Amino acid sequence: MTRIEVGLGDRSYDVLIEHGLLDRTGELLAPLAREHRLIVVSEENVWAALGPRFLDGLAGIEAEIIILPPGESTKSWAQLAVLAERLLEAGVERSDHIVAFGGGVIGDLTGFAAAILKRGCNFVQIPTSLLAQVDSAVGGKTGINTEAGKNLVGAFHQPSLVLIDPSCLDTLPARELRAGYAEIVKNGLIDDPNFFAWCEAHGAALLAGDPEARRYAIAMSVAFKAAIVSEDERETSGRRALLNLGHTFAHALEAETGFSDALLHGEAVALGMTLAFRFSAERGLCSAEDAGRVAAHLAAVGLPTRLDIGTGAALTAHMSHDKKASGGRVPFILARGIGQAFVASDVALDDVADFLDRQRLAAGAEA
Repeated sequence: MTRIEVGLGDRSYDVLIEHGLLDRTGELLAPLAREHRLIVVSEENVWAALGPRFLDGLAGIEAEIIILPPGESTKSWAQLAVLAERLLEAGVERSDHIVAFGGGVIGDLTGFAAAILKRGCNFVQIPTSLLAQVDSAVGGKTGINTEAGKNLVGAFHQPSLVLIDPSCLDTLPARELRAGYAEIVKNGLIDDPNFFAWCEAHGAALLAGDPEARRYAIAMSVAFKAAIVSEDERETSGRRALLNLGHTFAHALEAETGFSDALLHGEAVALGMTLAFRFSAERGLCSAEDAGRVAAHLAAVGLPTRLDIGTGAALTAHMSHDKKASGGRVPFILARGIGQAFVASDVALDDVADFLDRQRLAAGAEA
């Protein structure tokens, strides 16, 4: 088993990574189960694929199961209200550990419900998607989407424990697996060019099911995020902000598509990172060769790299609602090269809009 600590003083917690870990969740969760009972939140597709195995792994611990609809639209006021009422009906107490068993949507929604119910309950993350395993399940960011934008309502609320079983990925649709892979690539692009080179060499094998490639990439990604979260939990120093590489573009793209399955979060991140590097190259910050290398790798594994959504004005209108905006400006994560990301606070949205319109025209000309 790989054990990685997220060091936050008396709120520190472990991330445990092991193939087959789901089959012994009862052993690992028993110390957190009040009166040998847990409340578990999942969604329809995950529960159909992995629910029976999860229940077998509980080995006698009683579990009340709350099943929600799948998809990004579940991260909403409506489903937050449904979940809160269901948890209260189940008699949740502050000392309970609510278990989020699913992908990023379930983890974000359950974590937020845990943060606000009775002014704060405990929760455990058992992420079942690649995106959640390498990114959203670690770090304590929780929240829901609104009409104004993605994750604009939420809280920092750290889990007590994160359990990651890479074998859960065996049931994941190929499209969702690719979407999660974008967050792995992101870590190399931020400050580890050697890891990005590893992705170029091993990404296809990871997506094809190579268990060692998956284990290595998950462990590397979790360790990278744990180190940043331990240093900058609430994104105050700027270090954690680097994890938003591609996300300012991505969130605008998701909002433009109505937070629908037309564009999965990881797909939006892949396109967002491509745009961030192209914008950086256009501003003379990094080489066109590096920007091309990023786009080539993402495209090679089947992720989107061409902009065919919205207009520059529409997308930057979404960006203006970004929760990281300050003083009327939106910070962007740009790059001086692969592994050299930085926070840029001097970017005018009009310049971004012009850039996006040119990207859209270029994509149309290539089609």
